[in-house]
Amino acid sequence: MFTYINNLAGKWVCLDGIAIFFAQYLIYFLVAGAILFFFFIKKQERIRYLILIASSVILSRLVITELIRLFWHRSRPFVDYSVNQLIEHSASGSFPSGHITFLFPLATVIYFFNKKLGIAFFIFSFSIGLARIFVGIHYPFDILVGIIIGILSAMILRLGVWRNWYTRTTQNRMDASP
Repeated sequence: MFTYINNLAGKWVCLDGIAIFFAQYLIYFLVAGAILFFFFIKKQERIRYLILIASSVILSRLVITELIRLFWHRSRPFVDYSVNQLIEHSASGSFPSGHITFLFPLATVIYFFNKKLGIAFFIFSFSIGLARIFVGIHYPFDILVGIIIGILSAMILRLGVWRNWYTRTTQNRMDASP
């Protein structure tokens, strides 16, 4: 599958340009969109949104991804094979994709607050993953595992630890009120 997607690179200047933009720069627009979305959430939900995004991204990207990379190093495609590499990248480990393990918990949390916007974030995040395969710096499995880690991190925190903490905090406020 990697070869099929990556073999499309270098054939059409326009498609290459779009893929390079998606692989390198679209992430900044998504982060800006997530920050902007913060201002459209009800004031009483803003802290919950920030904590859920921060904890999901930290768990997915900084904890799980780095633990996996500590025990299992997978070279990037351009290190092991002759590929159509359209962007420069260090030869650091590729598994799982750091971009995707950052973007998918972000998209998942936004989905919890706004389904339509969340779906748009999922589509753009997935497009970034495809673009990173296209430009020759990730394998499809790097992206797939990153998606799973990202979504599960946000879901676990929302349904598990976060829900328990939020319920206790709300209950404590209700108990303390006159």
